[in-house]
Amino acid sequence: MQALLDPVFLARLQFAFTVSFHIIFPAFTIGLASYLAVLEALWLATGRAVYMQVFKFWVKIFAVTFGMGVVSGIVMSYQFGTNWAVFSDKAGPIIGPLMGYEVMSAFFLEAGFLGVMLFGMKRVGKGLHFFATAMVAFGTFLSAFWILAVNSWMQTPAGYAIAPNGQFVPEDWLAVIFNPSFPYRLVHMVLAAYLTTAFVVGAVGAWHLLKDKTNAPARVMFSMAMWMAAIVAPIQIVAGDFHGLNTLQHQPAKIAAMEGHYEASIKGAPLYLFGLPDNEAGETKYAIGIPKLGSLILTHDWEGELKGLKAFPREDWPPTPVVFWSFRIMVGLGMLMAALGLVSLVMRIGDRIYSSSLLHRAALLMGPSGFIAVLAGWVTTEVGRQPYTIYGLLRTVDSVSPIGLPGVSASLIAFIIVYFIVFGAGVFYLLRLMGKVPGAAPDEPLADAPLRSAGIVPGPAQLGPAMQHGDRP
Repeated sequence: MQALLDPVFLARLQFAFTVSFHIIFPAFTIGLASYLAVLEALWLATGRAVYMQVFKFWVKIFAVTFGMGVVSGIVMSYQFGTNWAVFSDKAGPIIGPLMGYEVMSAFFLEAGFLGVMLFGMKRVGKGLHFFATAMVAFGTFLSAFWILAVNSWMQTPAGYAIAPNGQFVPEDWLAVIFNPSFPYRLVHMVLAAYLTTAFVVGAVGAWHLLKDKTNAPARVMFSMAMWMAAIVAPIQIVAGDFHGLNTLQHQPAKIAAMEGHYEASIKGAPLYLFGLPDNEAGETKYAIGIPKLGSLILTHDWEGELKGLKAFPREDWPPTPVVFWSFRIMVGLGMLMAALGLVSLVMRIGDRIYSSSLLHRAALLMGPSGFIAVLAGWVTTEVGRQPYTIYGLLRTVDSVSPIGLPGVSASLIAFIIVYFIVFGAGVFYLLRLMGKVPGAAPDEPLADAPLRSAGIVPGPAQLGPAMQHGDRP
């Protein structure tokens, strides 16, 4: 109850709420844009109409999701000025340009070619249209690149100097951008986005296969999604291991919280599967673990030595229970993803991948798993960084704007109400689009498809001469 009366806690809660809503959209569009590019490339290479049917099915969903991501991102960024003015002032010379680069390169690229991708098939030709789709996909990757550069610099700051007025100013932009944790975070996040998309596509394909196992577009969706799960999930586990080793080097207190270790030094540290970390008592209660496995994973040595939280000042401890459990949610879901991908490989024998209702139900159940894993991963990353906004340099309590309890609590309540209404309606609409039978509607010009999906049926005058005549793709 006391925390709820703390303006700093409420400001953190507000940012956590808005960023949680925002991140699910780019986590989906990054992977979906690449999926659309692959589908169009396969259509151009093979001439099979089923790839274009699947493309048209998902491009409508991409357009809506992209729009929701843009809106939620704009709202989130305003909080740097309203709730985190001190952080913005001190880190602005570094954070500002990086976010500006994201807008000038990634967003302009996405926005510029998105219109061609949605409405230009009959206007620009197949080759240029595919180029536009590829540029949208590249733009989503660029966006992830710059945003991850910002976040990674806050986690492992490098290439900076501190000016006399207390501001962090760049000394070496390459060191700022390619800071020690950036490559690991970028790979981990992009792979997470691909897995998120794969399991959404797989769930939608599974849903339609449960109704009609002969539906060709649904079979293509499900097969491609399961290939992605089978290939990328194991790679993500390996990438996560490298990311963990990097975190151990630069943020050992975060690793101690993730593992639930409190003793200052532990040789042959166990891997706790379950436990209740207690910062007040300085121990993980009811711990159930595998002896020495924690040291083996993190140091690649059965007797490797790990630092626990007691090796650090108590005021530098993160909220361990949150970090401990969010990390286990992420890892557990990653293991389930890899297991489903492996099962799908076995089920390809005899084409059982298309006929097994049990596999389809499992894939349907795993549909939201990518979003949950991404959110759990970001909670682990951001809460584990506490009590700092810029790790080791600027504390969260010293970053907040001089705002009172009434202001931040009122804005938080307003955000919660508006977000659940607006984005709840958007997600409901997306689910309706996903529920439509792929390939069932008559083929239509690509420019017309997103408008019809929104209930808008343009007439000949609105479509223009280029869309009134000519063969369909």
